[in-house]
Amino acid sequence: MELNRIKWNLNNLYIAIDDPKISEDITKAIKMSEDFADKYKNKIGILDLSGEFLFNAIKEYENILKIAYKPDMYAALVFSADTSKPENGAFMQKIQETVSAISIKLMFFDLEIMAIPENILENAFKEEKKLEIYAHHIKTVRAFNPYKLSEPEEKILEEKANSGRRAFDRLFDQVLSNAQFDIEIEGESRIMSESEVLTLLRDPNRDIRAAAATSLTKGLLNHSTVLTFIFNTLVYDKSVDDRLRNYSYPQESRNLSNELEKEVVDLLIKTCTENYGLVSKFYNLKKKILGMDKLTHIDRYAPIFESHKEISFDKGKEIVLESFSKFSDVFAKIADDFFEYSWIDAEPRTGKRGGAFCMSGIPEINPYIMMNYMNKQDDVMTLAHELGHGIHACLSAKQNLFDCTSALPVAENASTFGEMLVFESLVEKANTEEKLALYAEKIEGVFATIFRQAAMYIFESRLHEARRTLGELSIEQISDIWQTSLQEMFGDSVELGEEHKYWWLYVSHFTSSPFYVYAYSFGELMVLSLYSLYKNEGEAFVEKYTNLLSQGGSMSPVKLLENVGFDIKKPAFWKEGMAVVEKLISDFELIYENCSNSID
Repeated sequence: MELNRIKWNLNNLYIAIDDPKISEDITKAIKMSEDFADKYKNKIGILDLSGEFLFNAIKEYENILKIAYKPDMYAALVFSADTSKPENGAFMQKIQETVSAISIKLMFFDLEIMAIPENILENAFKEEKKLEIYAHHIKTVRAFNPYKLSEPEEKILEEKANSGRRAFDRLFDQVLSNAQFDIEIEGESRIMSESEVLTLLRDPNRDIRAAAATSLTKGLLNHSTVLTFIFNTLVYDKSVDDRLRNYSYPQESRNLSNELEKEVVDLLIKTCTENYGLVSKFYNLKKKILGMDKLTHIDRYAPIFESHKEISFDKGKEIVLESFSKFSDVFAKIADDFFEYSWIDAEPRTGKRGGAFCMSGIPEINPYIMMNYMNKQDDVMTLAHELGHGIHACLSAKQNLFDCTSALPVAENASTFGEMLVFESLVEKANTEEKLALYAEKIEGVFATIFRQAAMYIFESRLHEARRTLGELSIEQISDIWQTSLQEMFGDSVELGEEHKYWWLYVSHFTSSPFYVYAYSFGELMVLSLYSLYKNEGEAFVEKYTNLLSQGGSMSPVKLLENVGFDIKKPAFWKEGMAVVEKLISDFELIYENCSNSID
């Protein structure tokens, strides 16, 4: 199958942005939200609240959201596929404003759930057993009670978000998605997208990597004025929100939504920083293997014994499905559906959003995957990663709307596990040189997910603190914080050059999802611990793991992992995952030494 034909089919949602069913669904959701407010407003937090009344109210609320979220999901997918079309941006903005208006009509409901006296809520649960399916949702809503504002204030914040933070998020995506990066390779000038330039940073030819680094930096600096302003604005916007809601530290709202205590997050980051030495150990070995006196940002992803063959999308599909089927027929069948029914958009093209994601959230609607497949081995891993998300979403679709999506730290579970399955499958078939390439790529991927994300979390923490202390920051101030935070991860093994100082400019998580990044570190270490358990238990683990994914977000990360025997509040859990990282490096070192000895 040609790559330029790998586009998703969104007909499960709507036929086109002018599909009359969109207006029908929006009209229906608006009418239902108005009727809902008439029926339930000021009737939830009352002394004679019945369990049946509360259950029916949440069920109706859930049904309204399912209808409203559908056009919202569609608009986001259409815009991601082509941000260059003004009509796509206008369509997404219109839908966002409409869904926001619906949210405002429904806003009273969560506020009233927060206000239910504890004894009244307990009686409601005793009276209506069916209410138990919403127990976790009610608990997570009530966790934000100390930080809620009045209903009029909440409505103002929600409505203003469309001309505030959401508008700046959209601007950030549009600037980068349509940015052009000029590059000269072997005397030929080309214009590339961000994704294409980032791919060249992994090229075997150092001159090409250097040209890509220079092109990326120049391209980002061409838009640095607006991107720096967006960063400053959104970091300030968060500080205002935190102040109004009385959050005591910048990460608190993220920790609450992730259902994690600050101490757990601090333990995670501490474990990562205390093991930065593993990063230095690997890169010093890489320096030796490449025969270089010094590694810089240009060489960080330089391939070791890389296979020069390209991996077509069809071959990538075959590799992933075969790897998944060795673990579970259920996993393989779900993954195959994504190809069978065109739930994947993999073609790289100008205007398409960079990076990759799997979008889900409505139990009755299949997930969709977006990525930019460039025929590299790393793209196979990305495909496995996003299909892991898709499998997780399909398995957890049996949960209600509120619980079908996991908290962010656990959301990276199946995706990272999927990568491990593919890695193991590829290693089994590889010769010595290919194994070295695979191990090097895997280790660097693990580093990027565990240590780099922890370093970016530290950068983000320092950024928010500096913005609150010093006011609006210059591009050089932010760049210095970035460079210091990332250099700490590498120690003296890699020297991040001046170009690297500006590469924070393209990281969308910092603007769209503050403090999202530590979820990657959490997820990778968690999966390495789970994968170690799988290797010990074998087939018995498969059902246990499938059940864990099927739970979705119906319980906190602490509770989910307790069910498979882990206590994330204790250092031993994190050390278990870090031990797997250490073994990957040791195995790589051993393979290299044996290879060198045989050559000698």
